[in-house]
Amino acid sequence: MDTQALLNVIKAKQLYGKFPETINNIVVDSRQATEDTVFVASHGYTVDSHRFIPNVIAQGCRMVVVDHYMAELPEHVGQVVVRDTIKVANIFAQFLMDFPSQHLTTYGVTGTNGKTSVATMIHHLHRALHINSAYLGTNGFQYNEDVAKGSNSTPETITLNNHINDALNQGAQAMSMEMSSHGLALGRTNGVDIDAAIFTNLTQDHLDFHGTMERYGFHKTLLFAQLGNDYSKPKFAIVNGDDPYASELSIATPREVITYGIEHECDVRATNIVETIHGIQFDMITPDGTVTIKCPYIGRFNVYNMLAALTAMWTQGHAIEALAQATEHLNPVEGRLEVLDRTLPIDLIIDYAHTPDGMNKLIDAVEPFKRGKLIFLVGMAGERDLTKTPEMGAIACRADYVIFTPDNPANDDPKKLTDALESGATHDRFVSFLDRAEGIRHAIAMSEPGDMVVLASKGREPYQIMPGYVKVPHRDDLIGLEAAYAKYGRDHNED
Repeated sequence: MDTQALLNVIKAKQLYGKFPETINNIVVDSRQATEDTVFVASHGYTVDSHRFIPNVIAQGCRMVVVDHYMAELPEHVGQVVVRDTIKVANIFAQFLMDFPSQHLTTYGVTGTNGKTSVATMIHHLHRALHINSAYLGTNGFQYNEDVAKGSNSTPETITLNNHINDALNQGAQAMSMEMSSHGLALGRTNGVDIDAAIFTNLTQDHLDFHGTMERYGFHKTLLFAQLGNDYSKPKFAIVNGDDPYASELSIATPREVITYGIEHECDVRATNIVETIHGIQFDMITPDGTVTIKCPYIGRFNVYNMLAALTAMWTQGHAIEALAQATEHLNPVEGRLEVLDRTLPIDLIIDYAHTPDGMNKLIDAVEPFKRGKLIFLVGMAGERDLTKTPEMGAIACRADYVIFTPDNPANDDPKKLTDALESGATHDRFVSFLDRAEGIRHAIAMSEPGDMVVLASKGREPYQIMPGYVKVPHRDDLIGLEAAYAKYGRDHNED
């Protein structure tokens, strides 16, 4: 792209040095900077990437976006000095990539719990309808059935837009994305053209970042405000009508609000709900009629998640009859209330629940199918809001036997995390392990045929964040299965 044309899209700037005639790419990772890229520096949580500018110049980069004039840079390097470098990165990325999100149907999902499930369900529904689709979120980036792991639910702005562009170039017609409160607050999603914005729920979480529930909720509303006022392109806000925060989202968006739910009168509603350990069935009442939904997800909260996904796709023109047929052929959502190896004599389940609300819903979902003891393992993350931790300990004690562990302790003392969980315990049938893998093995060792072992808080997350923010390989599912096979062997018949 012509560099001058790119510079003209922003007004409040100061220019220094000599700029290249054209720019073909934009990066925020200094290691990716080359001769034809513009490098955008920013102040991160732990690193100020302005200090890497000498490195990017040595790699041939001749244009940088900075928040202050850097006198030490050579004259042949163009400096664009702006107040908010990340916001400018968003704007430049859209122009350099030709607004990729405008060329496919996009779904943005936000909420405390359920983002991964709803976004994945939307992706799986498109695939069941033989539509090329992409997903981006906690479980990485996926185009059709090809998966590449990622590190953030909502990656930084350039990576996010590169994934959207990659999906488009591979032939995607639709893309579902998790929109975390962190990503929204940090402006990572600015400029992404969303067709259907989805809200799942709002409960206490991430107060270490947002400070208050009011600010946490406000950051969720940004997704709905960003649907914009251009009515020439239909856009919809799909909101959980059973959640008290629904009214705030309705105020925040200028778009038509479509509600879904179970308890209240909503535009789309589930009735006649039947739950089993193998899946859920319910009647979905819509303005276009009623259909029966059968899908392989467990728990009442997955009725909400399924309603959200189906309602969003219905707003984008998919017939409810076709959607109902597609639900019977869906794959499990990885790491979300996932039953591992049904041939084992125990029910071994992993889930991502790491908040009081998520844990309550998880136990509500599995408890009706308990045959023996419910053994429940949960961890508390390091360097996070600890005010919710005693409540998590109390909720875990709904189970017959409880194991407390750290979860991504980072630079926190692991014992401080398990002590905080123990402080909420309501019975004495619990034990704590400072090593999560040991806790998982103990959970299996304590089990007997017919018991249910639930490993909560990590799902299939492939690492533990340890001191120095080092990511150490770790998989709850693999550790649990290895211990279960060692105790029970393989290829048992299902009961």
